[in-house]
Amino acid sequence: MTHQIIQDLNSRYTAKKYDADKRISPENLEVIKEAIRLSASSINSQPWKFVLVESDEGKQRLHDTFANKHQFNQLHAKEASHTLLLAYDPAFTKDKFRKRVDAEVSSGHLPAEMYDSFMGAYAFAEMNTDEHGNNASWTKAQVYLALGNIMHTLARLGIASTPMEGVDPELIGEKFAAELDGHVCEVALAMGYHKDGDDWNHGLPKARLAMDDIIATA
Repeated sequence: MTHQIIQDLNSRYTAKKYDADKRISPENLEVIKEAIRLSASSINSQPWKFVLVESDEGKQRLHDTFANKHQFNQLHAKEASHTLLLAYDPAFTKDKFRKRVDAEVSSGHLPAEMYDSFMGAYAFAEMNTDEHGNNASWTKAQVYLALGNIMHTLARLGIASTPMEGVDPELIGEKFAAELDGHVCEVALAMGYHKDGDDWNHGLPKARLAMDDIIATA
């Protein structure tokens, strides 16, 4: 199939070794950041925070978060051009949702007279909130919508990526406390350009189940 979307998805793979000398251009970073901002979420909740690790100091902090586990991902902290920390809000309140509804109105997307009606959409969050105000399982799911969007964006730009659930949320929470502002990071995305000859996963054929095994029509 020659469709551009299929070409993007066929070219995308999980990079295993990055070229530390190659950096994502400022122009492409702006595209990536805007793609992050435009990511979809349930009821437009956007219950997330993204930390773009790019400085040597930030990379050292990220490197140090692998002190206790998942050392197989540690090399990406310094070798990848950038790493994106994707974090969710474990206590997404109605007051926080109000800021999103304010944006709905100010952008012109939502008529002002529908403000109170749209606030009612917070019921989706309430259904996933426990007696302690924790709705982490719901907000974490929204982060994965953004992750998929960003990975496709990178593929279109010809930029390699490595999604990593092999991170340490506790140490990331400590090392990046100021940037995360109470959000929890359990997945990160290394981004950059693969190292020629050293990235064993580059150029291999896709290994996916057959269409009939995963898609049923009704």
